[in-house]
Amino acid sequence: MKLRYFACKPAVAVAAAAVFAAGGTAALLLPQNLSAQTPVVPVAPSVRGLPDFTDLVDLVGPSVVNIRTLERASVSANAGSGADEQMLEFFRRFGIPVPPGVTPRGPRSERGPSEEVQPRGVGSGFILSSDGLIMTNAHVVEGADELIVTLPDKREFKATVVGADKRTDVAVVKIDASGLSSVKIGDVNRLRVGEWVMAIGSPFGLENTVTAGIVSAKKRDTGDFLPFIQTDVAINPGNSGGPLINMRGEVVGINSQIYSRSGGFQGISFAIPIDEAVRVSDQIRTSGRVTRGRIGVQIDQVSKEVAESIGLGQPKGALVRGVEPDSPAAKAGVEPGDIILKFDGKDIDKSVDLPRLVGNN
Repeated sequence: MKLRYFACKPAVAVAAAAVFAAGGTAALLLPQNLSAQTPVVPVAPSVRGLPDFTDLVDLVGPSVVNIRTLERASVSANAGSGADEQMLEFFRRFGIPVPPGVTPRGPRSERGPSEEVQPRGVGSGFILSSDGLIMTNAHVVEGADELIVTLPDKREFKATVVGADKRTDVAVVKIDASGLSSVKIGDVNRLRVGEWVMAIGSPFGLENTVTAGIVSAKKRDTGDFLPFIQTDVAINPGNSGGPLINMRGEVVGINSQIYSRSGGFQGISFAIPIDEAVRVSDQIRTSGRVTRGRIGVQIDQVSKEVAESIGLGQPKGALVRGVEPDSPAAKAGVEPGDIILKFDGKDIDKSVDLPRLVGNN
């Protein structure tokens, strides 16, 4: 078994080297008048009251849109209630004039199917650029035949899908408009657990609805390929695709999922980190699709027993269970039983971190 640190290089050639990290000691420096035996009691910051979100709403609100999706359904020209058809047949058989409100229909041979546009769903989005690029969730636009975007000033536009990526649930759509108010993108790395955040969207079709809460956790693994931001901001159907906003008025995430046993909000919601979403949207805008790297390994979690047996200290990294023949990993000398601790200079704390990091290259 070897501990491996990967250096990611363009063109997909992966170099690997076996490294063993040596331990060290640390010294604690104390003020001269404070002995090592004196307990240090942390001081909590003073409470300054609840935040005021009104300025944030004025700042970001004009950049949040409502997205209605429509689908075309085939409707037979013979469609109608059975009672109407029987009534018409009764009038025809006895030569009775057709009363007002009952429309006679032509022979069946002359009638064919027609298309009818029907509402399909509702979601949210936010304006990326002043020329009409809008970011939302892929599941909001999936399967839609038409998209109608409504701006906060009630103007409506038909939108086209530039591209969508199901794996990250990110989509970019375009409307024919200019001079729009776009959002400011924030730095997810500065986002802290416990920090106040705000969401704007269209829950249940109620446009421009504002909710607020705190960041409950970061890098939350829900079984997908994204390290979600967990919050307690109220998110409901229709909020999908709307922005998660920090107290500086910057978008730090896209509201995407909730944990619920009833279908409604139960205090746990998840947002796609905006840095991941922007990376995907840049590829969509450039090529219309998303490409991802691969090294060709099957991985598993590193158990506590395995970590202790090789002196790793704590379970971390990704345990290699298998290597695909002629894959980049195989060419780099990776073998089953190896543990990958780093990729492209970034630590791998859990096995799910590896496919995320590899896929970003």
